[in-house]
Amino acid sequence: MKRHLMFVTLAASFAILSAAPAFARDTVGNYPIEQALHSEPGKVGDDIALYFAGQRHPAVVKTIGEFATNKKTNAFGKSDEVACQHVFLSAVIELQERARKEGGNAVINIRSNYRNEVRESATEFTCGAGAVIAGVALKGDVVTLRK
Repeated sequence: MKRHLMFVTLAASFAILSAAPAFARDTVGNYPIEQALHSEPGKVGDDIALYFAGQRHPAVVKTIGEFATNKKTNAFGKSDEVACQHVFLSAVIELQERARKEGGNAVINIRSNYRNEVRESATEFTCGAGAVIAGVALKGDVVTLRK
């Protein structure tokens, strides 16, 4: 009986460990910024201007500092694109909230910082999506721009 129980326990453990890689998917992809910004209308405020890496902007009157976000969302049952767009909006909203808190009117030089790998693009952001969670990390400079 003990031998049978030990065999069943070992078999169950092996089955669980063998299946684990199937749940450990982490697909890193790049998605269009413009499409994501409009994927959930009304979510991103228009009172804090957003300028991604390389985009031209009015003159900086005051530099407040660089700030970072690292947001995650439930991706279960969603396409990578939908989950990544949603979590991207959360990251952008957090940058805007930080700008409001610090007294800035814009976030400039926004770039992806997924797993501390900086990617500068004016048109795309980087997102990691797995079977259950999607994540986006951004960093940008909170500033006051000339009006």
